[in-house]
Amino acid sequence: MRRGALLLALALAASAAGAEPRRYVLDPEHAFVHFEVRHFGTSTLRGRFGPIGGEVTLDREARRGEVGLRVPTAGLFTGVPVLDARLRQSDMLDSAGSPEAFFVARDFRFQGDALAAVNGEFTLRGVSQPLQLKALRWACRDDTTRATQVCGGDFEAEVLRSAFGITYGLPFIGDRVRLLVAVEGVLTR
Repeated sequence: MRRGALLLALALAASAAGAEPRRYVLDPEHAFVHFEVRHFGTSTLRGRFGPIGGEVTLDREARRGEVGLRVPTAGLFTGVPVLDARLRQSDMLDSAGSPEAFFVARDFRFQGDALAAVNGEFTLRGVSQPLQLKALRWACRDDTTRATQVCGGDFEAEVLRSAFGITYGLPFIGDRVRLLVAVEGVLTR
């Protein structure tokens, strides 16, 4: 009888633990923001920022959460050092004056059991704009190497760079910037 009560207590504790919000810290080896922008109407300029930092608190049963991401603007890489230096200047990303961009959100949208989108606010160069990150894919797995759970996915968004005061090169360099956010978070609680 005592053993049955112990098993019942453990089962209840496990189900209660599953209902609590879980905190994930981004893995710097798997957290980057990729960008794409049209270049003179012919090709696409691509690059990435990172690694990005931050954390996500997620309560899957309640279908809510919080996310806070930090994007280092100086952590820009296009593969062309001269272009990277130009993009970091004050009339573009202003990496010296605004060393980080931020995304914060509390509006999680689900479709069935799958995370479909996260709606929040993106701040770049001190200017904040609403932003929706649409989930292209999202999943969780048990990581046996770390003996914990890892959740992550690929998210897509689009911003107008002019909305953040970045107008250099318009209209030859596109205003619309496609963002692809690839993240993995490691469960901490």
